[in-house]
Amino acid sequence: MRPNLTPDVALAARLFAGLHERSFDGIGVTRDAYGPGEQAAHDFVRATAEGLRLETDIDAAGNLYMTLPGTDRTAKRIVLGSHLDSVARGGNYDGAAGVLAGLATVAGMQAAGFAPARDITVLAIRAEEAGAWFPTSYPGSRAALGRLPAEALDVRRLDTGRTLAAHMREQGFDPEAVRAGAGRLGPHNTAAYVEVHIEQGPVLDAEQIPVGIVTGIPGSRRLRDARVLGEYNHSGATPRRYRADAAIALAELAHRLDDHWAALETQGHALVATFCVLATTAEAGFTKIPGEARFQLDVRSVQPASVDAMLDELHRLIPRIEARRGVRFALGDETASAAAPMDAAVQAGLVGAAGALGIACKSMASGGGHDAAAFAQAGVPAGMVFVRNQNGSHNPHEAMRMEDFAAACAVLTRWAADAAG
Repeated sequence: MRPNLTPDVALAARLFAGLHERSFDGIGVTRDAYGPGEQAAHDFVRATAEGLRLETDIDAAGNLYMTLPGTDRTAKRIVLGSHLDSVARGGNYDGAAGVLAGLATVAGMQAAGFAPARDITVLAIRAEEAGAWFPTSYPGSRAALGRLPAEALDVRRLDTGRTLAAHMREQGFDPEAVRAGAGRLGPHNTAAYVEVHIEQGPVLDAEQIPVGIVTGIPGSRRLRDARVLGEYNHSGATPRRYRADAAIALAELAHRLDDHWAALETQGHALVATFCVLATTAEAGFTKIPGEARFQLDVRSVQPASVDAMLDELHRLIPRIEARRGVRFALGDETASAAAPMDAAVQAGLVGAAGALGIACKSMASGGGHDAAAFAQAGVPAGMVFVRNQNGSHNPHEAMRMEDFAAACAVLTRWAADAAG
């Protein structure tokens, strides 16, 4: 590691400002997946990469590759990256921090005259925020890896009603090649993938630590369209013993599951459980006993047994609540995703880089999903660096400090220089 090998954080700061200028919607930033907002961000970043004399290319799904060539072009490459799309009215740092950290790293290497032994590719991935736009996970990164299921191309964007394939084609990409499994990356040609990302929760800020090294990305089990069916009746004329109150039954389920979550934590389980929706229906009104309620439940953990423990309790509680309250639960289809542990050697390298630089860091699990999960599940050694961030994420108030971003970039640069030889 050369003493003068430092990331070009000033370049990244200019890019953050440029991205904000191009995607500010009056409240936050909107870079819609496979739409004009994301495309403007890709065009802006690509122009910058070409100005740095990096090799640039796009694949069939529109992922952008920006490569600093290594001395051995046949060696497996190092990939640094993240996504450039955002949720509607989101913040400027979620996703973009990882792409710009990669560019700051390779620009710093160029400035120092550092020639890596292998290619270092900065990857700007499409549509990581698919949940906000398309009902599928990681379409850009899974396409880059040749692992996007063909049926995912037929899902429809939530606001336009048009398919993912149609949006890809409109942007000039090749969804049929994606459907056929065309991919650029995999264990055969990629030594490791590392993603810098803002922390989307409060842990690093609360503990006053600038950088986190991610141990794993959680798996989940989710109920997206669950209902409780009771009986509408007059709120004044129906005694308690004759009621089939769907709202109270749902409230009891939520309360008892929350108690079970607390009990699991005392046993050493690390998980989160969220009733994302907990509501009566449009038919409810004043003077009515709610005859129907609906809910969405999202349970996540890096440890599958912790997720299963919550769902086991759900299925234990439901028949008891049904019998006591005269209601029926209709849970609908369950969806699930597998947990993705980060590579132990990559984690150790990142922790070692932070230690060598005197940068405090915390090993921690991710709470949200990230493209690194797709790489890990494809067999590519993957890692993540979290940056301390204030005010959460997926909102206009993300407040990552540049000094914390600079610390993450320094860790990334040290690790990449060591890994690339």
